[in-house]
Amino acid sequence: MKFARQRSARSAIAATIAIIMAVLGGCSTTVGEFPSEPAPAIAVNPTEGYLLEPGNRVRVIVFNETNLSGDFTVDPIGNIALPLIGNVPASGITAKALAKRIADMLKRDAYMQDPSVAVEVQTFRPFYVLGEVRQPGEFPYTTGLTVLSAIARAGGYDYRARQGEVVLVRLVGGDQKEYRATERTPILPGDIVKVLERRF
Repeated sequence: MKFARQRSARSAIAATIAIIMAVLGGCSTTVGEFPSEPAPAIAVNPTEGYLLEPGNRVRVIVFNETNLSGDFTVDPIGNIALPLIGNVPASGITAKALAKRIADMLKRDAYMQDPSVAVEVQTFRPFYVLGEVRQPGEFPYTTGLTVLSAIARAGGYDYRARQGEVVLVRLVGGDQKEYRATERTPILPGDIVKVLERRF
């Protein structure tokens, strides 16, 4: 009789623990699926603060010097190879900083007294669409992209997708941050769009 009571008590405790774990698990899933913080809704210029990296293509314009101007690709080491001055370190800095670096090198090597240089970013790091879409993967970034156009690039929602809201993952200050986003949310280079599965 005593053994039966102990077994019954143990079963009740186990059942209670299972219920608590299920409730906690349900809460964590809900919180984890959609972050509480909404994604920034205002479109920004993707070149603002964009740090160049290998594979990016840039247009260098040295005013009144067509021979020094042109399109260049950041090589795997992080340099671009320019006429006259050779390799210029470009990875990890903005287009504006690169323009200043090129001007400084032209002036330092006495090629020009007062060079005026501009740099335009031609290609950016890709963005990613994951989860419940027909063709998840990596896609080339173009300006003006929104969550909806990103999903369209990935073939659209699949039949299991929860439509209308997604999780947007963005690198902010060196750390990945998750946002709650809508189809109209603008995306930036390197963003990850995660389409979640709907609850049936």
